[in-house]
Amino acid sequence: MIRKLIKQMLLAQTLSALTVSLCLLIDNIMIGRFLGVQAIAAYGLANPILLVIGAFGGMLSAGVQVACSKSLGSGDRQETNRGYSSAIGLMLVFSLAFMLLVLLLRNPLATLMGAGREGALYDQTRGYLAGFILGAPGSMAALVLVPFLQMAGQSSLLIVAVLGMTVADVCFDLLNVLVFHGGMFGMGLASSLSYYVAMVIAMTYFLSKKCVFTFSLRDISLAKIRELAIGGVPTVFGMASSVVLVFILNKILLGVGGSEAVAAYSVLLTIGNASNCISTGMGGVSLTLSGILFHEEDRTGLKELLHLLVRYAVILGIGMGTVLLIMAPVFVRIFIPEAGAAQKLTIQGVRLFALGLIPCCVNNALKSLYQGTERVQLTEIISVLEGAVLPAIAAFIMSRIWGITGVWLYFIAGESLALLCTLAYVWKKAGTVSLRPENVLMLREDFGVQKEDLMEMNILTLEDVTEAAQRAEAFCRAHGQGQQLANRIALCLEEMASNTVIHGFNQKHDNHLSIRIQNKKDQWVLRFRDDCQAFDPVSYVPQGEEDALGIRLVMAMARDIRYTYSLNLNNLVIKLGNVSMDT
Repeated sequence: MIRKLIKQMLLAQTLSALTVSLCLLIDNIMIGRFLGVQAIAAYGLANPILLVIGAFGGMLSAGVQVACSKSLGSGDRQETNRGYSSAIGLMLVFSLAFMLLVLLLRNPLATLMGAGREGALYDQTRGYLAGFILGAPGSMAALVLVPFLQMAGQSSLLIVAVLGMTVADVCFDLLNVLVFHGGMFGMGLASSLSYYVAMVIAMTYFLSKKCVFTFSLRDISLAKIRELAIGGVPTVFGMASSVVLVFILNKILLGVGGSEAVAAYSVLLTIGNASNCISTGMGGVSLTLSGILFHEEDRTGLKELLHLLVRYAVILGIGMGTVLLIMAPVFVRIFIPEAGAAQKLTIQGVRLFALGLIPCCVNNALKSLYQGTERVQLTEIISVLEGAVLPAIAAFIMSRIWGITGVWLYFIAGESLALLCTLAYVWKKAGTVSLRPENVLMLREDFGVQKEDLMEMNILTLEDVTEAAQRAEAFCRAHGQGQQLANRIALCLEEMASNTVIHGFNQKHDNHLSIRIQNKKDQWVLRFRDDCQAFDPVSYVPQGEEDALGIRLVMAMARDIRYTYSLNLNNLVIKLGNVSMDT
């Protein structure tokens, strides 16, 4: 089921990674074709400020994934709603404050970025800043709402929102250059309006009656905001490192190649960010699933997740890298149609960038997995090394040897060195050079339950249900429990699993039900997870339907029972008392 989840989530996570970079990519294309190379340079100089919006939105998005994966893993719906309300409230306050701040300080900010104090480059940089920053609430909302859409199983609506944003941005950009002639301010404003289009599309779900999240001002709390911030801190480190790196590379390129080199880097960065959405998507999948599995203390699931993440990271890195190597001239000509130094430099840069996509995908998968498993400090260190320190040092040293070509090697050098540093740390902790999942995960020895205290089984048919119930009874008896408790556990399993197979499985689709039984110190925990239509047995029981007799019987036996619907999955956790209840 983990394999299926990764495949389902990867497309949506990749598209969510495009929500900010896609508008920037379209703007860069339009700027290059209609406003010229100097305008591209102005866009490149404004980029670090624009990335701050993405950094904060990314922090909240990651914080939501960390905090809500914890509450989903424990089946606490109220905590999930607190995370939702606090994230929305914080997003609105920060985005509005940041928008006003940049509007007031856009002139000194343009100078700080290297545009000078007057002239065309200065006017274009501050103009684009003013237009783009008006969309800060929309662009930040696009990032923050993405994980909630995924948790609610609304991936199709996410795709519609991204497509709507893309079409709107193209239309608004064309209106700007062909009708209104608004220059760089108009290009930034076009992006702002397109973000609001995406936000409006997404809000059709959040304002509907079928929305599984509830916004309430009373649910906004400082404690939850602190939890969101702490959960998203590693992402801030990564995004802040990217802002710093762009600033440093712009300065290096101005020194070795002038404005044409900065323009080439601007296009390279845009193409690179768009292609890098696969690694960002890998990171989002890794963070969400590792957080849920970690808080379920599912050691087996985490091992499988790690294996699949690395496998997909290598495959996607090779695939996207090959596309960039072959198609680099075509992609660059979309931005810079005239042959010349800027075009030649950019093609070279894109091809060298492609070589770093494999280690980049693996790095994102690993650092997000460490974040999801609460190794936050390690994630922060990897983010800073990968995002700023190692590529900046590499670019500075190699620019002194090979000029601009040396600068273009920053990506593969930084990503490869960061991966080597991570592996060196893993090997040091394990005391051996090994890539075994147990060593890479670095879980504490008492994490989860021992193998002998765990029973797992996948259910596809009613015959599987009967077999699972028999195995559960034998499993319980083998752990020294009496026949009464063994019968209770077998009955719970049989009632809930058969109900899912009979009423939930669709013959036209391949449905799955996974069952997990844990023997803990003072209780037995049964977890049911299926990919059928949403069904909450906890809410269904009070209706008093005759066919709910088996479910009501299970409720009566359970010490605690919790249901959540997330990632298009029904998750039911039933806890039964241990031997003390078996009288």
